[in-house]
Amino acid sequence: MARSPLILAASATTALPGTVFTTARALTENASGRFDSALVRTDDGREVVVRMPAGEDGAPDLAAESRALHALTAGVRALLPFAVPEVLGESGSGTQRVLVVDHIDGYRIEPAHLPKGPGYAPAIGGALAAVHALPASIVRTDGLPVRTAAQVRDDARRLLDRADATGRVSDDLMLRWRRALDVDDLWRFESAVVLGGATSSSIVLADDEHGVPHVIGLLDWSGLSVGDPAIDLRWLASAPAAADDVHDGYAAAGDRSPDPLLRERARLYAELEFARWLVHGHDAGEADVVADAVALLDALADGVRGDHIVPDTRSDIDDALALVESVPPVAVPGGVDTSMQTDAYDPEALSLYVAAERDRAAAAEALAAALDDRTNPDADTGAIHVDRLPEPDSVDRDATAPVDLDGWTDPPATRSDASAEVDATRIEWQTPTPADRPRETDGDGTSRADRAPDTVVDDEQDALRASRAALRRWGVSGDSA
Repeated sequence: MARSPLILAASATTALPGTVFTTARALTENASGRFDSALVRTDDGREVVVRMPAGEDGAPDLAAESRALHALTAGVRALLPFAVPEVLGESGSGTQRVLVVDHIDGYRIEPAHLPKGPGYAPAIGGALAAVHALPASIVRTDGLPVRTAAQVRDDARRLLDRADATGRVSDDLMLRWRRALDVDDLWRFESAVVLGGATSSSIVLADDEHGVPHVIGLLDWSGLSVGDPAIDLRWLASAPAAADDVHDGYAAAGDRSPDPLLRERARLYAELEFARWLVHGHDAGEADVVADAVALLDALADGVRGDHIVPDTRSDIDDALALVESVPPVAVPGGVDTSMQTDAYDPEALSLYVAAERDRAAAAEALAAALDDRTNPDADTGAIHVDRLPEPDSVDRDATAPVDLDGWTDPPATRSDASAEVDATRIEWQTPTPADRPRETDGDGTSRADRAPDTVVDDEQDALRASRAALRRWGVSGDSA
């Protein structure tokens, strides 16, 4: 039997000693019958709310409400854009617990009556987003429940196992729910501070001077914990007209990473409430509760037949191949020039590049011919004729090429001074003694010291030929430029 407002006012004197209450009236807070509540006025004109558990089931909830409100310190409340009830006093325990909080004056809207469009729905979504943005430390510090995504998933799986054990859930529904549990992407979410299932009837609204509604307070903090934000949006299954606007308001006010499957999990939690109601009736041995839950589950099964909570949009390979084969080939119209045409193509620049490459090839052939002269001396004299190298026109063929002979021994006395002259077409010199110069060999293994003096080539002669070849190459490059 529910307590009368007068009994509640009398009980409040134990929580607020010395306070005089002048009036008391019943207060409906949409607490699903868990609490007996009254709105009581004090002799100083304040209005306070007095609550007591309606039964054994309500006692833990009222204790959790008191604990959560104490966890919301002044610093935490400052982070919220609306008011939160403040505990004024409490006494007793269990079913005799009395909790007195201040009253937040405003109006509330049942989910089924929540209209779509701007105004109410976006404001409620923004209020829920503000709760989810609170630091999780306020929950951990006070020892309130903290659940990760994996733990939330395991809790849902255990509930399904218990509901399935009753034998009263259709196979189609069980397959639908278990299939959702197996979708890994559905359970990749970031845990947040949640109310644990508050609805629009827990949010107090008021209109400003222009008639625009805004949230001024939020009630029902008994489920304060860290968990899945979708749990606070499951009630939208009862407000289908306003669901999109609530979600839009929630997304606009939130600063969290987008959750692409937030709606799907909220829908799953709403459906699992029927399974939870069935398990409660079954465990309590209440046949009427079980019958009510079974009727709700059967209606749900008919309404979602052939549907999935997480739509499967993935195509298999066969579907992909069939799609490709169904696309007709694209024929190129006849007479269309498909050759490359681009502004980067310059025929004149390309011809210059080809000419330069041709000149470089000619210079390489000239250098190869010079190297061939080194390994094939004149058959008659054994001398190497450097004038076989192709030369540019600017070089005087009759000029005498200077040769640095520092470090070499004097020529033998038997030779005339004239023989020491260097001919422009023939260069011979006396090689140093083996003691003065390391022993060198040609490619055939013959020592240079053992060869005739007039067939030995000095490194300086090699340098002369290389210089001429380089001059030839530079001349060609200069012409091509």
